[in-house]
Amino acid sequence: MAPPVDESYAESVRRCAVRIALEGTAALGDLFDLVAPRALRFAGTLTRNGHDAEDAVQAALVRVALHPKALAKADHAWAYLLRIVRNEALKINQKQRERPLELKFDEADVPIPLDLPDTQRFVREAVASLPPTQSEVIVLKIWEGLTFAEIAAVLNESPNTAASRYRYALEKLSQSLQPLLEPHK
Repeated sequence: MAPPVDESYAESVRRCAVRIALEGTAALGDLFDLVAPRALRFAGTLTRNGHDAEDAVQAALVRVALHPKALAKADHAWAYLLRIVRNEALKINQKQRERPLELKFDEADVPIPLDLPDTQRFVREAVASLPPTQSEVIVLKIWEGLTFAEIAAVLNESPNTAASRYRYALEKLSQSLQPLLEPHK
């Protein structure tokens, strides 16, 4: 289901939740189609594993299917759904603490608007090298376009904490990505 041009992404998420509340789980596919790639990118930032990210998104959508009115009534539906995804990803992480963290992104799942494949790989590796608390803020701010207030709601932190994590992450990324800015000799 493609949202109309004048409709915001959060409103599209809300409309899908309303449809689920009215029509039942048959309408869940539209929500999945709308949010899956972006939710998987975010969940992957937290779980550092593609399969676990899929499990987190699936568990979040099950929660939405059971209680669609909560999402439909949320002030910021997309941020609310991301918070559900985050909670599910953190539950999975808690169950599997002994497994080493390994962040793998599939090129098709995580579009980065850069032209060169080597540059995209370099940026992915730099984001993956950040602590999870910083990489999740980067994903939410840059790729999801959330405000610091919305990020704070997703993370259950203050907007100042979200902003400072973002600032620290940008400092680390600027150091990691410095070779991209240097002229090739």
